[in-house]
Amino acid sequence: MKNFYWLKQIASTHSKLERRLSLGEYKRAVSWSKYLVSSGAEIKGGGEEEWSADMSQLYIGNKFASGRHSRIYRGVYKQRDVAIKLISQPEEDGDLAALLEKQFTSEVALLFRLRHPNIISFVAACKKPPVFCIITEYYPGGSLRKYLHQQEPYSLPLNLVLKLALDISRGMQYLHAQGILHRDLKSENLLLDEDMCVKVADFGISCLESQCGSAKGFTGTYRWMAPEMIKEKHHTKKVDVYSFGIVLWELLTALTPFDDMTPEQAAFAVCQKNARPPLPTSCPAAFRNLIHRCWSSNPVKRPQFDEIVSILEGYSESLEQDPEFFSSYEPPEGCSLVRCIPKCIAARRSPSLQA
Repeated sequence: MKNFYWLKQIASTHSKLERRLSLGEYKRAVSWSKYLVSSGAEIKGGGEEEWSADMSQLYIGNKFASGRHSRIYRGVYKQRDVAIKLISQPEEDGDLAALLEKQFTSEVALLFRLRHPNIISFVAACKKPPVFCIITEYYPGGSLRKYLHQQEPYSLPLNLVLKLALDISRGMQYLHAQGILHRDLKSENLLLDEDMCVKVADFGISCLESQCGSAKGFTGTYRWMAPEMIKEKHHTKKVDVYSFGIVLWELLTALTPFDDMTPEQAAFAVCQKNARPPLPTSCPAAFRNLIHRCWSSNPVKRPQFDEIVSILEGYSESLEQDPEFFSSYEPPEGCSLVRCIPKCIAARRSPSLQA
């Protein structure tokens, strides 16, 4: 608690929280977060939803991340370390305000129902326009992107690449089993706990597969986005598989995809020239083949996460038996990755995976 500087309760601001900021107030504020809180605060509030937070027990500390319309703070909720995502509705843009509210409602509805060791843990939320609040477990490792950028290029050991890739694929396997598309899978939205376990996070633009239509007007992240989404076409769960292929490339290189291009240039190159980030010559054939399948321009050719998890688990078992597995493994021509898992491993796997 010593790292937090608590301020007095800001009950006097409740009249302001009950309405949206006026345009003048919005422009005068240094930032909307400072309009609500300074370096820390205790906020009182409440709600009737099942997920509603007891805001009298929420304490906001220092900001450690920010997005286009949100700020993320470290805090304490009911004596538990948490991350607090605060989202502000701008008064001067009604359409954006409505979109942010819709995304908040969708994200909370999804987080509330998800329970998996590789999915971010939801704690509570509060909806008091013009400010929305989502409280999740705090992960001290930060984002995978931050971790990778602290490493030397091409420096992660392959056993760690495999471990992180398995965490991500298991989390995505669970999401897809629940009928949920993430639609913004990237290293920045993957968090690390103190044990280097990956947690899939940020469900602001996720959706149920039954409710996902075309990608028209969609706002994702071009460097990780599947070509069918860039082209605003109908999309399926396979868009997440494409993004996973880019993330796996990140794990192997510790670099940013298309870092010599603007996001718009990257989108054009992916769609019009079928461009992909260059794989290093040192990339093991096992990973190379999987990445090529994941980021295929044809969604039908991309594997499901069930298959990806099985492939990576096979690699993990092989690596335990043979520390030189990645340097010695070469899949025979014309066979799928699952068929090419070493026979000693394949024999222990289900018949459906060997067919």
